[in-house]
Amino acid sequence: MDPTWQSFKGQFLMAMPGLADPNFFQTVTCLSEHNPKGAMGVVINRVHPEVNAKMIFDELKIPMSIDAEKVPIYIGGPVHANELFILHGAPFGWEGSMMITGALALSNSRDILEAIAGRQGPANYIITLGCAGWGPGQLEGEIRSNAWITGPFSEEITFQLEVDRRWEAAMQGIGIDPALLSDTAGHA
Repeated sequence: MDPTWQSFKGQFLMAMPGLADPNFFQTVTCLSEHNPKGAMGVVINRVHPEVNAKMIFDELKIPMSIDAEKVPIYIGGPVHANELFILHGAPFGWEGSMMITGALALSNSRDILEAIAGRQGPANYIITLGCAGWGPGQLEGEIRSNAWITGPFSEEITFQLEVDRRWEAAMQGIGIDPALLSDTAGHA
C-alpha cells in the first residue's frame, strides 16, 4: 500500500462546483467506508421528492407510533438505489450496524427501522434509499481532478441543519466560500 494513502472514512465529501453529474451536483456525502479497495457513503442533502418514511414502513408492514409522513427519505446515491441505509448516532447495537466513528454508524437492518417507527431508535438518523460507491483508486482520482473536497463530519449539519443549507455549511466549515470556488483544477 502507498505510504501516503489516507482514509477519509467518517468525513464529509463535498462536491465541487464543477461536478456536473446530476447524482452529485452540490451534494454532501458522509463517507462510511474508505480503504484501498474503494469507498462508500450516503448523500445527506438530497430528499426524495416522492417517498417518505410512512410509505417505507407501510410497505415493510412495520407498525408506527411516529408521524412518519413527516420523516423524509433521502436519495443516498445511485448505487443500490432500492436498498435502505440508516446513518445514525447512538445506540449502535442493531443487527446491521457498521461503525464509522465512535459516535456514528451506518445500519441497514429491519430492527433499527422498527425501533425508529416505534420511537425507540436513535435520536439522530437519516434514512436513505441507495448509497454512493467508488472502486479502488476511483475516489482518490476524482479528488485529484477537483471533483470533490473533503472535510470533517458535522453532526449538526447532518442531523439538525435544513437540507438546502448543508452543502454550503459543510464548505464553510472548512473555510471555503462556495461562491468563490472555481471549477477548474490546478496542478503544480
